[in-house]
Amino acid sequence: MIEVTNLVKKYGNNTALKEVNFTINKGEIVGLLGPNGAGKTTAMRIITGFLKPTSGQVKVGEYNVEYDPTSVQSLIGYLPESASLYYELSVYEQLEFAAEIHGLTGEAKKHAIQKTIKACGLKEKVFQEISELSKGYKQRVALACALIHDPEVLILDEPTTGLDPNQIIEIRELIASLSKEKTIILSTHIMQEVEAICNRVILIKDGHLVADGSLSDIKRGEASAYQTLVTIKGNVDDIISTIKNIPGAGKVKKESSPQHGVHLFIIESDSDIRSEINKAIIGHGFDLLEITFKENSMEDIFHELTK
Repeated sequence: MIEVTNLVKKYGNNTALKEVNFTINKGEIVGLLGPNGAGKTTAMRIITGFLKPTSGQVKVGEYNVEYDPTSVQSLIGYLPESASLYYELSVYEQLEFAAEIHGLTGEAKKHAIQKTIKACGLKEKVFQEISELSKGYKQRVALACALIHDPEVLILDEPTTGLDPNQIIEIRELIASLSKEKTIILSTHIMQEVEAICNRVILIKDGHLVADGSLSDIKRGEASAYQTLVTIKGNVDDIISTIKNIPGAGKVKKESSPQHGVHLFIIESDSDIRSEINKAIIGHGFDLLEITFKENSMEDIFHELTK
């Protein structure tokens, strides 16, 4: 559906994208992640035809973005981070304007507006001026404008920025419902959003692609999936030696000691090894004072890959 090949974008002496390659298949929901300035928005603007690459190419469907941007844009619905709306218009008038931009007229236009109003939950706000809407509803209208021509691909740049927790949940649920019919690229800094909606992650750092795969694959391949925190009383060197010999134990990190003779360790592993840790520590005569366990989140993985 989307093919990005050797994509490079330079702004003067600054290179925003450096030989980026990825393919997104029809029906995938992809989280495009990275720190501020990593190149995410640049990549999305090139895919949508708003920017020309310095080199490389992007294809959406059968069309090359550089040579046939109009055909590409007919396939894409784009919600930029700062979506432009005409505040003096009603919701219906805004959607009517968006539909006409995409060449919809007559019954086709009317049907598209009605379908989009229903999909985005705007029925009660149809004749209200956009200036009177809450930020959450303004974001719904902006998303409706991106959807009005029933695109195959939906590209969303920080769609929940500035929304309150309830509005975030509403927009997230709306995006999830749209994912049943669309190929979606979602740029966000909210890792819970990625885990709730996306089935694949592409992570960019300093213009380079540093990870690409399913959430489970990235958790397994890029960093240990689990962390066990243990508080143990005993000789520190002997404890470390014991931990390193536990089957399945990976990287061991010693934290600041909570008190004299008591030591806190973080043990990384690819599976839950609490039972093995418990047996080894007690079996070697140490006092196991506390053991806690967590599975790494996307936030942990993001930090690990971009620090």
